[in-house]
Amino acid sequence: MYTTGVRRVAAAGMAAMLAGAVALTAASSAVATTVPTSSTHQAPSAVKAAEPTGRVVSRINLSIREQPTANSKFLGSVRPGTVIALHCKKVGQNVDGNHLWYLLGAHKPGYVSARYVKNLAAVPYCK
Repeated sequence: MYTTGVRRVAAAGMAAMLAGAVALTAASSAVATTVPTSSTHQAPSAVKAAEPTGRVVSRINLSIREQPTANSKFLGSVRPGTVIALHCKKVGQNVDGNHLWYLLGAHKPGYVSARYVKNLAAVPYCK
């Protein structure tokens, strides 16, 4: 009987210790996840918003052109399915009923026909 009683007391002590540890862990994680808000941690107002993007939907590589026409200098190409940064859109040569061209963003030179790019966000007109 004595060993059974000791086991019960030890088991009860372990259960209490475990419950206390769980309570401490919950309390410390609640404290750790609380982040004080302060006016000193504001984002700078000069930070520019991310450029809109678009996905290339052509079946073959999409040509990048120096100007918004298919006759201008070839600068390279973009593979189908690629998501590209778009700086702005401009009226140019009509391509299969679409006269808009996107000026590439992310400081990359050239235009791509909007006919083969699905914009994933609103793209402003070039100024």
